[in-house]
Amino acid sequence: MSKGNTTRMTDELYAYMLAHNPPLDPVQRGLVTTTYARYPDSAGMQSAEEQGPLLAWLVRMVGARHIVEVGTFTGFSSLAMARALPADGRLIACDVSEEWTAVAREAWEAAGVADRIELRLAPALDTLRAMPDEPHIDLAYLDADKENYVAYWEELVPRIRPGGLIVTDNTLFHGRVVDPDATGAVAGIRTFNDHVAVDARMDSVLTVISDGLTLSRKR
Repeated sequence: MSKGNTTRMTDELYAYMLAHNPPLDPVQRGLVTTTYARYPDSAGMQSAEEQGPLLAWLVRMVGARHIVEVGTFTGFSSLAMARALPADGRLIACDVSEEWTAVAREAWEAAGVADRIELRLAPALDTLRAMPDEPHIDLAYLDADKENYVAYWEELVPRIRPGGLIVTDNTLFHGRVVDPDATGAVAGIRTFNDHVAVDARMDSVLTVISDGLTLSRKR
């Protein structure tokens, strides 16, 4: 088996990559800084900086107007996607934390996209199950509790329109997914990855972007 490209992501190379991607705007940069300052022990939950421009690009690529985000934290990913939506587009953000999403609300207001985002503070499975059953979602971003990834997937897939996307974060989970004896979140990711790989409803590719990003397109 050949690994192909063996480029090692050094700090210098990572900075080079960011410099050659669309830059974060002042609100996005401020949100990253605020998140690390206020929540240093939890800031790793924030989507990687390079994922912001990528998510915005995917929104534009599929012409998304209806987005669902499962797991919002302080709002970096939802901000990136909402900025890429047309004025009449809508993003439903699912989370359970009043504290973290208060930071997100401030950023959405500052960026002028608060009217495009509906925050639903409730267990995400309840929120998803309350949505219309028919395919109507253009893009979903999944980045919440890993043990429930398969359950979220099963609620999302029937509601994704043909050609729509599910983008799932942390599918390599710091490299720990190769451990067959893993428990907790890592075991949840392993189960999810196996589930997605054989789901005939979707075309999926697991990439090495950041902590592992799986891109899945509805057939």
